Amino acid sequence: MIHAGVSATQITRICLTHVHGDHCYGLPGVLSRMALDGVAHQVHLHYPATGEEMIRALVAIATPGIDLRLHPHGAAGAVATGLEVRALNHRIETYGYRLTEPEGRSLVPERLETAGIFGPDVGRLQRDGSFDGVRLEDVSVHRPGQGFAFVMDTAPCAGAEELADGVDLLVAESTFSDDDADLAREYRHLTAGQAGELAGSAAVGTLVLTHFSSRYGDDVAALAGQARSRAGDAVVVAAKDLDRIAFPKRRHLT
Repeated sequence: MIHAGVSATQITRICLTHVHGDHCYGLPGVLSRMALDGVAHQVHLHYPATGEEMIRALVAIATPGIDLRLHPHGAAGAVATGLEVRALNHRIETYGYRLTEPEGRSLVPERLETAGIFGPDVGRLQRDGSFDGVRLEDVSVHRPGQGFAFVMDTAPCAGAEELADGVDLLVAESTFSDDDADLAREYRHLTAGQAGELAGSAAVGTLVLTHFSSRYGDDVAALAGQARSRAGDAVVVAAKDLDRIAFPKRRHLT
């Protein structure tokens, strides 16, 4: 986070997929940084209910003075406004996350000009829904909310499919090459091709691959190729540490 220029004070919500060490042992450091920085706002922590003992131990050493709210979950559904979880298929209880932006309206400059609405009046129109006899819907188009899904440490399963369905951006594990499919089955992980198939069948906009096994070193181009061959129209990106990956542009305005 330091190298990425991300301040711990920006965090309001933390979502853990499961309590294997590589997915939760960084928590005390983040919370300790927040405590040191005197973060005053509430911080919400979401995690699988069966990981309660581990989570309690991790937060106990790092949270003096932090207003930390614990939110264990044990079933699929909404856990916060716009945030949902689905059960995945890993060796311990694991959940993926889906974040959906609220729908809204996008202003059309030509329609605003025709209606004679400029400057501060535009803000009044957006705030009140109408201005000087002009309705917001007369000068705008429907803006669908964009969707983001995070699918980590799982074999192929219905939960992963539900999370990925139609999202603009999917971050998915790609632990193994297709050549190591037997290992993937044994440890309940996705191969690169399975991650690509998940994105393709779900009509995802962009697929970001991560969580590569160290056996492949720094060159994961072959894994990206395997995913790309099965990802349909999805853009496939193999993530590296500190990469900044832009959210895709909205695909539909009606």
